[in-house]
Amino acid sequence: MLVQRHDYDTVSQAINGLAVRGYTTDFKLEPEKDKIIDPQRSLELSPEDFEIDEIYRFEGITDPGDEMIVYAISSHNHKVKGVLVNAFGTYSDSNTYDIVKRLHKHF
Repeated sequence: MLVQRHDYDTVSQAINGLAVRGYTTDFKLEPEKDKIIDPQRSLELSPEDFEIDEIYRFEGITDPGDEMIVYAISSHNHKVKGVLVNAFGTYSDSNTYDIVKRLHKHF
């Protein structure tokens, strides 16, 4: 499958652009439970239930706190698509990274 790459200048542009393309759920990570949470449907899902469709990385030119990665993820089994936002660099969380690295890349 060929995935068209989109260019976004900011995290908010990426989130809005992905929402237009159907990635409407704002997923949350629960590292303590090793789960990805869909708060809209009160679902706790395993990282293995998801695939990464697209990744957008934003570097904090003036503020390391702005270093973020936006993941467009989907679960075909649960019929849900959304975004997962995670810091990297100085503000990254190793527990969060452990969950994200278990997601399957779809591209």
